[in-house]
Amino acid sequence: MLATRARFVALLLAGALCVPAAANVPQVEIETNGQGDDITVTASAEMLVDARIAWDVITDYDHLAEFIPYMRSSRVVQRDADRVVIEQTGMFSFLFYKQRVQAQLAVVESPPRRVMAHAVGGNLREMEGRYTLEKLPAGTVRLSYSARLVPDFAVPPLIGKAVMRTVLADQFSAMVREIERRDAEKER
Repeated sequence: MLATRARFVALLLAGALCVPAAANVPQVEIETNGQGDDITVTASAEMLVDARIAWDVITDYDHLAEFIPYMRSSRVVQRDADRVVIEQTGMFSFLFYKQRVQAQLAVVESPPRRVMAHAVGGNLREMEGRYTLEKLPAGTVRLSYSARLVPDFAVPPLIGKAVMRTVLADQFSAMVREIERRDAEKER
């Protein structure tokens, strides 16, 4: 019994040595709320990355569907200086609940710090969102996201909002991972 316990502790220690240092792992904080038909999300992550790469990722509209879960397509349909119109499609799904989401977003870019978007078409009755990048000491960048959306489709009362919150949290986390991946690729 003692030998088994010792092997278990040794395996735990060996595994701990394989885990990257905590300083390299971004702290991701996500909070979602819902009241009535509204769903709000606020999220932030601090990363040791180049702020220009973070900006490039959050404004890479034509490739978002390649790394954002539940997003089927994303494409720029119009660009005029700092104003962009984007069409996106995706899916909220969990067990038996599936809902296709279509959005046409009017986006205003304020490089290199802020991207603001609001729905101008699709099946979101209302949608307002904002990404903000902030340079912090020691080369750290904080990515913040806040959004409020009101779907224009029925959301099942028991699971619908929980599914939407999970999807939004997964999407923000995927954005953070892609920023880190591209930053690590740059350093090679």
